[in-house]
Amino acid sequence: MKRSALARIDLAALQHNFGRVKQLAPDSRVMAVIKADAYGHGMVQAARALSQTPHYADAFAIAHLNEALALREAGIEQPLLVLQGFQNARQLEQIHEHGIQPVVHQHKQLELLQQSSLQGLAIWLKVNTGMGRLGFGLHEAAYVYARLKDCSSVAGITLMSHFANADQADHPLNSQQVQAFQALAAEFKIPTSLCNSAGLIHFPQLQGDWVRPGIMLYGSSPVNKQSSAQLGLKPVMSLNAPLIAINHLQAGDYVGYGSEWQCPQDMQVGIVGVGYGDGYPRHARQGTPVYINGQRSEIIGRVSMDMIAIDLSRVADACEGDMVELWGEHIDIDEVARMAGTIAYELLCNLARCRA
Repeated sequence: MKRSALARIDLAALQHNFGRVKQLAPDSRVMAVIKADAYGHGMVQAARALSQTPHYADAFAIAHLNEALALREAGIEQPLLVLQGFQNARQLEQIHEHGIQPVVHQHKQLELLQQSSLQGLAIWLKVNTGMGRLGFGLHEAAYVYARLKDCSSVAGITLMSHFANADQADHPLNSQQVQAFQALAAEFKIPTSLCNSAGLIHFPQLQGDWVRPGIMLYGSSPVNKQSSAQLGLKPVMSLNAPLIAINHLQAGDYVGYGSEWQCPQDMQVGIVGVGYGDGYPRHARQGTPVYINGQRSEIIGRVSMDMIAIDLSRVADACEGDMVELWGEHIDIDEVARMAGTIAYELLCNLARCRA
């Protein structure tokens, strides 16, 4: 059954945003992050769009091995980095067979590499400099690096870490992470990668050999004080849904569950065929913007499973069947995310089932 809400993907906008990354980091190789089905945009189609000159990504990063195998099956030939690495010897064999590069972040993986008879593996050594998620501790990084250098199955090593607060340029932990990472880079003298989307904007001096843009490729701003438009980014996903009814309500009438919103005057209220069942955020507050017939309007009342109500008092020419933009060219997804108390990442990933 066809859904009324439809998320459209503009691959030309994705290529444009990749071009902005290249402008911001001209001396670094670009590893495009396309995990989580390219943040809900379609992993394979995103990879294909970024495999075309001049929009050619030097590599792609995904979360786990199954994503990498799907890309290889689809004919993607660039280097692939599996951010979660491998869990057992069989996965390591598949990584070798398909020319995939794993992140090594725990001792079990180090032991599997030492026990393996495979040859020519390019690995990425992840060190925890402050994120507290994956990675070897600073106190053991030199020991692990030495073990990897002596490992016959390892042909090359890249040092990587991950910012915890790159979206806040003045966060005190940033400088601690940078100092720790730079000290290791100076000691090991191997290729490095530290900057995600926010990092490559806030810390251009740290872009290193590789940058790993994610959210900015999809048109959302990765930093707090600059919008996507100010960064020269274009939205890749637009979410639209039809106006399915127009109600003529009187002053004092209530709209939506909980009767939290009351009409301040006689007015037209539009009902749009989208809701949290489609991936639209349930917690979007009253006043969250929408766009219809050349006008910004806003949500009134609570978001329902498959409907929202919008204020049509300033949209005199609205008709049933008109398309309403929930985010896209005219409504910044970051604004919607703020009104819903979440981040654009979550909204984008939740819309995969509505994607055109």
